Amino acid sequence: MFYFYVMIRIGIIEDDAFVRDSIVSFFKTEPDFNCLVNAGSVEEFMSLWTEDIYFEMVLSDIGLPGVSGIEGVKMIRNRAPKCQVMMLSVYNDTQRIFQALCAGALGYVSKQTPMLKIKEALKSIYDGGSYMSPDIARKVTDYFNPVHASRLQQPLTPREEQVLHAIEEGLSNQSIAERLGLSMETIKTHVKKIYQKLEVNNRLDIVRGKYK
Repeated sequence: MFYFYVMIRIGIIEDDAFVRDSIVSFFKTEPDFNCLVNAGSVEEFMSLWTEDIYFEMVLSDIGLPGVSGIEGVKMIRNRAPKCQVMMLSVYNDTQRIFQALCAGALGYVSKQTPMLKIKEALKSIYDGGSYMSPDIARKVTDYFNPVHASRLQQPLTPREEQVLHAIEEGLSNQSIAERLGLSMETIKTHVKKIYQKLEVNNRLDIVRGKYK
C-alpha cells in the first residue's frame, strides 16, 4: 500500500533571533514541515528567496525593522499568489489585525500561542481554512456589533456557545466534534440552531461578526 505524504514548505520571518530559532527548531522536528528560509526582516527574506524555492506558507511577525510584516504580506502574495501567510505577533489591537487580514493574511495568532497550536493553525490554513487564536478571534467578532445572550430572542445554550466559539476560531465541523466529543450530526444540529438564533446564513458571517 502506498501513502501520499505531504511536505508543507514554509518560510519564517521574525526579528527576535531567540524566538526565530525556537520556531525553526520546532519545525525541524516536524516530519510534515520543511522550513526552507528564515530571516529577521522582510528585506532579508526576499533576498534569500531564490527562484528555485517554492513556499506553501510563510509565518511572519508584524513588528519588523524596515518593511513591516503587513507590507511583507503584500510583497509575498504579489510574488507568489498561492502562498498563504499567517501572522505571528505580540500586537493584538484591532487595527493591526484588520490591516494584516486586508493585506491577504489568512491567519493571525499571538506569540503566546503554544507551538503545537501554531502547527495546527498552519495545517488548517494549508487545508483551505483560516485561523485566529481565541483571543484574536474574540477581538475581531467583538468589533462588529457584538451580540450578548441577553439581547437574543432565543439565547444560546452553553453548548451552542462552545460551538460558536469554535466556529470563530475557524474550526471545521469535524474538528469541533472531536474537540467536544460529539457526533458530526449533533454538531450540524447545533450549527443550524446557531445560524437561526444569530440570523446568519453561513460561517463567514459569524467569523466577521455580522450578526445582530
